Amino acid sequence: MDRQMVMEGGEKVGVGGNVFVSVSSSGRDESDVVKELMEVIETIGSYTGYRKTQRKECLSLVRRMKLLVPLLEEIRELGSSVSGEAALNFLANLRKAFLVAMKLLKHCNHGSKLYLALENEAFMSRFHGVYDKLHQALDVIPYDELGISVEVQEQVELVRMQLKRAKKRTDTQDMELAMDMMVAFSKKDDRNADSAILERLAIKLELHTLSDLNEETLAVKKLVQKRGGHNAENIQQIIDLLGKIKQVAGLEETTALDVPVSSNSLRRCQSSLIPHEFLCPITLEIMTDPVIVATGQTYERESIQKWLDSNHRTCPKTGQYLFHLSLAPNFALKNLIVQWCEANNLELPKKDPCIGPASSSTELIKEISFLVENLSSSELDVQLGAVVKLRMLSKENPDNRILIANHGGIPPLVQLLYLPNSKIQEHTVTALLNLSIDKANKRLIAREGAIPAIIQILQNGTHEARENSAAALCSLSTLDDNKVLVGTLNGIPPLVDLLQHGTTRGKKDAATALFNLSLNQANRSRAIKAGIIPPLLHVLEDKNMGMIDEALSILLLLASHPEGRNEIGKLSFIETLVEFLRHGTPKNKECATSVLLQLGLTNNSLLLAALQYGVYEHLVEIARSGTNRAQRKANSLLNHMSKCEQIL
Repeated sequence: MDRQMVMEGGEKVGVGGNVFVSVSSSGRDESDVVKELMEVIETIGSYTGYRKTQRKECLSLVRRMKLLVPLLEEIRELGSSVSGEAALNFLANLRKAFLVAMKLLKHCNHGSKLYLALENEAFMSRFHGVYDKLHQALDVIPYDELGISVEVQEQVELVRMQLKRAKKRTDTQDMELAMDMMVAFSKKDDRNADSAILERLAIKLELHTLSDLNEETLAVKKLVQKRGGHNAENIQQIIDLLGKIKQVAGLEETTALDVPVSSNSLRRCQSSLIPHEFLCPITLEIMTDPVIVATGQTYERESIQKWLDSNHRTCPKTGQYLFHLSLAPNFALKNLIVQWCEANNLELPKKDPCIGPASSSTELIKEISFLVENLSSSELDVQLGAVVKLRMLSKENPDNRILIANHGGIPPLVQLLYLPNSKIQEHTVTALLNLSIDKANKRLIAREGAIPAIIQILQNGTHEARENSAAALCSLSTLDDNKVLVGTLNGIPPLVDLLQHGTTRGKKDAATALFNLSLNQANRSRAIKAGIIPPLLHVLEDKNMGMIDEALSILLLLASHPEGRNEIGKLSFIETLVEFLRHGTPKNKECATSVLLQLGLTNNSLLLAALQYGVYEHLVEIARSGTNRAQRKANSLLNHMSKCEQIL
C-alpha cells in the first residue's frame, strides 16, 4: 500500500518517496496526523545504510525521535479531542521538524559516500538545524491541554535537553580524512603515499568491496543527474576520485557514470531499459558470454576471468569462497539476452577475442616463494634482484601484497633494512611501503621491528630512500599505535629536516607524514620542538610547490597546541594569512580562515592585527561566496569579532 504523509501547503509526498499533505488544508482529524508522524519514525527506523561520516549523528537523531513514540501514542489515544490552537500548532511544528529530519536521514542513507565526506561540515550544520526545529517544537508542548502523563513528560523533557546539548556540540573534524581527501583530490600530486591514502580512504568510507563500489557508482550517477551543472568542479572531483579508488581496488574503470553499457547501439536505446539480470555485476555492462561460477552467480566470462587471474578466490557479488574455479556457460541466459536484443532491434556489442591469462596463480605463488627464499641468500646480487621483483609485484596488485605476506616475505624484508647497502635499503623500504597499503601488513611490518630501521634510512639514506621512508612512515602511522611509536623513536626530526631540505616530492611526502603523526597530541609538541613551523612558513611562501593547503592544515593542528600558538602567532604570519584570504584559491581561503579562527579564539590581539591588515572585508566576502566550510568559519570569526568590544 502506498502510504502518504502530510506537508505544508497541501503538497503530497510518499513515506518511501515524497508524499505529504498539510494538516490545515487536508481537513483530516489529528489522529491521522499522529499516525503519519508514527510512520515517519517507522520509515527512518528501517534505514540501515547510513554513511560512515554521518552514521553517529544519524543513529542519535533516530534514537531521539523514537523516544517521542510514547508521546505520540498518548496524543493518539485522545483522538478528536485534540482541537486547541496550541496543540495544533505543536503538531504542525513537530511535523515540519520530522519531514526535514527524514529528508536528511534519507540522504545520509542513500547518498554518495564521497560527496557526503566532502560536504561533511555542511551536513553537520543541517543536523544542527534539525535539532533546533525539534527543540523549538518540544519547547511549547501544551501538556495540560493534551493530558500527557507525568512519566511521558519526563521522557520528553529528557529528549528536549539532549537536543539542546546536541545543538551546542561541535564534533572534532576528522582531520586525517580531510587531509586524505585533499591529497586525493589533487590533480597534480606525485607523493609516494598516494596509493596508501586511496586505500585508507576506501576503508574509511567503506568503499572496499565490489558491491560498495557499484553502489557508489550509481549514487554518483544520481548526484550528477540531480545537480546538473551546479557545483560541477566538486562533482568532477568526486568522479575522478571514484575512478582512482577503483584502480587501487584492482577494478577497471567502466562507463557506468554515463550509461550502464558500452555498446553504441545500446546507448541509443531510449524506450527500453536493459533488464538488471542481463548486466554483469562487475562491469554493469550487458553480457555477451555469461558464465556461472561455483556460487551460482553469473558474470561476463572476460570480466570474471580477469578477477580470477588477479588471484581473487571469492565471488565478487556474494563474497563467498569459490571452492573451484570452473566457469560453466549460462546458455539459457544468453538465449534470453539475444531474444531481448532482437525484440528491441539492438545489436550486442562485439567483444575482442580472449587472449587468455598472462600467468596462472600457481606460477605466481611459485615465483613469490622463490623470491622470498632468495631474500635470505648469501649473495647480494641475488638479494637485490629478489627485492626489486617483490617491489614491482607489491605495487601491481592488492592481492600480491597479501600473497607476499602470507608466504613469509615481510620478516626477511625487514632484516634487509639493517643491511649496510644503500641500493638494497632503497628498494626494500619501497617494497615495504607498497606492502603497508594492506592494513594487516602494517601491523606485521611494525611488529617485525621495521620502524627504527626506516627512521635510520630516513636520516642517512639516498634521496629516493629518504622520500620513500617518509611515505612508509606515513602509511604505517595510520594505525594509532604506530603514530606513538614513530614519535617516541624520534622519527619526527628527520621528517622535519626532509620538509626543509628535500626535493619537492620529498617535501610532499614529509608533509603528509607529519600531518598524519600530528593527529597525535604528544607528536604535535615533538614537531614544534623539532622546528616544524619555519619550514611550513617557507612552504607557504613558495607558491610553485603547490603545498599551501597542506601546510595550512598542519598549522591548524599545531595551532590547537599552546606552544604552537605562541610560535605561529607572529605578526608576519598573520599578514600572510590575510594575503591568502585576499588572493588565494577558494581552498586556500578556507584553510587560512580556519587557522585564523583557531588563533583568534584564544588571542584577540592577533585578530586586532588581522583587522589592521584589512581582514574584515575579505571575511565578509568569504562569508558570502566562499566554499561551504569557508563560509561557516568566516561567519564564526565575524561573530567572535563582534562580541569582542576591544576589537570592533
